[in-house]
Amino acid sequence: MADNDGQWERSLIENLATAALKEQRRARLWGIFWKLLTFTYVTVVLLLAIDWKGGESKGGKHTALVEISGVIGPGTDASAEKVATALQAAFKDKNTQGVVLRINSPGGSPVQSQGIYDEMKRLRQKYPAIPLYVVVEDLCASGGYYVAAGADKIYVAKGSILGSIGVRMDSFGVVGLMEKIGVERRLITAGKNKAMLDPFLPEQEAHKQIITGLIDEIHGQFIAAVREGRGKRLKETPDMFSGLIWSGAKSIELGLADALGGLDYVAREVVKAEDIVDYTQKENVAEKLARRFGAGAMSSLLEFSARSGLAIH
Repeated sequence: MADNDGQWERSLIENLATAALKEQRRARLWGIFWKLLTFTYVTVVLLLAIDWKGGESKGGKHTALVEISGVIGPGTDASAEKVATALQAAFKDKNTQGVVLRINSPGGSPVQSQGIYDEMKRLRQKYPAIPLYVVVEDLCASGGYYVAAGADKIYVAKGSILGSIGVRMDSFGVVGLMEKIGVERRLITAGKNKAMLDPFLPEQEAHKQIITGLIDEIHGQFIAAVREGRGKRLKETPDMFSGLIWSGAKSIELGLADALGGLDYVAREVVKAEDIVDYTQKENVAEKLARRFGAGAMSSLLEFSARSGLAIH
């Protein structure tokens, strides 16, 4: 009987000790969690307080800079919305002596490119005393050149790549593969052209003609913008609007660009305002954290919750 009483007491003590250790561990985990949460909150607040989304004039005469880098498309730093907002701020500043749009882009959405081009035209008409120049870095192709054509002048490096004045629409077909593996496509549509460009159906000549007509129309709009923007400087050749690309040096010969020069040169020698203020609308730090680490943070929170016994549904 005494042995049983002793075993019961030892078991009770062990259970109490185990429960106490678990409680201490849970409290320690919660303490770490709240410290991390507080640190993250304070960090984000500080970053938001000092974050920068575009240049601000310090009161002196300056050259305003707006950059287009990467693919031009909705939701990117080179979207029509962000570029237009930056250009508007640059032109509106009373100390802006000239605006430089620095481009390093392979192109992108024709709609977004056309939107930037149209806004450039509007701002040039609204602020006729402020010149708008384009400086090309490595690449200014397709939609990038569509935008560039809207400037007063285009400056390039000898090795810059310009052109690709054309339009493309990509698709693919897997009909043969489906037949090979025995998969049957079943599709019901209302409208005879609703399944146009469906990769699981054979290509139809009628649909191909419709798409060709569409991209030809957009190509025509592109060509018209280049002719309008470049005017008599353009020395048209049979291949100019075929989608070919040229070096910066050759583009000057063809009238696709005006002269050699980089950002500093244009600001100092052309605009005559050496100080450069960047108005580019950039993704702020908080947005980057949310986009890049949001999923990871949630995963860590779920892992912590599992370990601490907290359930999130």
